[in-house]
Amino acid sequence: MKGNEYREIYYIYMFILIIGLWQMIGMLVHNPIFPPIWDISINIFENFHKKLGIHLLWSLRRIVLGILFAVTLGVPLGIFTGYFKKVDLFFSPILYFTYPVPKIALLPIVMLLFGLGEFTKITMIFFIILFPIVINVRDEVKNIPKEVFYPMYSLGANQFQMIKEIILPGILPAILTSLRLGIGTAISVLFFTENFGTEYGMGYFIMDAWMRINYISMYSGIIILSLLGLTIFIMIDILENILCPWKE
Repeated sequence: MKGNEYREIYYIYMFILIIGLWQMIGMLVHNPIFPPIWDISINIFENFHKKLGIHLLWSLRRIVLGILFAVTLGVPLGIFTGYFKKVDLFFSPILYFTYPVPKIALLPIVMLLFGLGEFTKITMIFFIILFPIVINVRDEVKNIPKEVFYPMYSLGANQFQMIKEIILPGILPAILTSLRLGIGTAISVLFFTENFGTEYGMGYFIMDAWMRINYISMYSGIIILSLLGLTIFIMIDILENILCPWKE
C-alpha cells in the first residue's frame, strides 16, 4: 500500500484531529475569544448561503484567475529560459534580482498603478505564483539529459515538437510543485489585499467580523479560508496523480 495514494485522506484526518482538539480546548477555556468549534460550525452552516458563500466565491475567483495568468505566462517563459541559452542569459539576471523581493512589498506600487480594484488583487497573486513557476520549470528543463533529445533530432523533429513531446511531460511535476509553493503565500496576500477597496472576499469578511467583535464569525471565516487552501492542495495532488502516474 503506497502512502501517496492516501495522502488526501491524511490531510482530512489531520484537519479532523485539529478540530477535535479545538473543541476540547474551547469547552475547557470558556472564553469568547476562543469559542468551541461546535458553535463555529453552526454559524458556518447557518450563514454560508447568506454571506460566507458569496465571500468565498469572490476569493476563489481571484485565486483561480491569478493561477491561470501565472501558469499561462510562467510555463512558456520557464521553458524558453531553460531550453534556449540566449533567453536564459537575458532573463536569469532579471529573475535573480526580482525573485528575492518580498512580493507584498510590491502592493503599494501595484495599488498606485492600478488602483484598489480587482486587477490589483489578481496581480498580486499572479506575481507570487509566477516566479516559482518560472524558476522551477527553467531548472527542470535544464536537468533533462541531452541524450533524451537525440532520437527526436535524428527523426527531424523541430523545436515545437521537442517541447511538446519531451519537455512538457518532463516539467509537469515542477509546475505542480510551484503551485504548492505559491498557493499558501498567495492566500495570505489575498487576505491582506481584500481589506482594500472591496466589500467581498474572505479577508474582508474576517477583518469585518473581528472589528465587530464577532469572534464566532471571525473564526468561521478563518476555517473557510483554511478549507479553501486545503481543497486547492488536494486538487493539485489529485491532478498530479492523474498527469504524472510515473511518480507513484
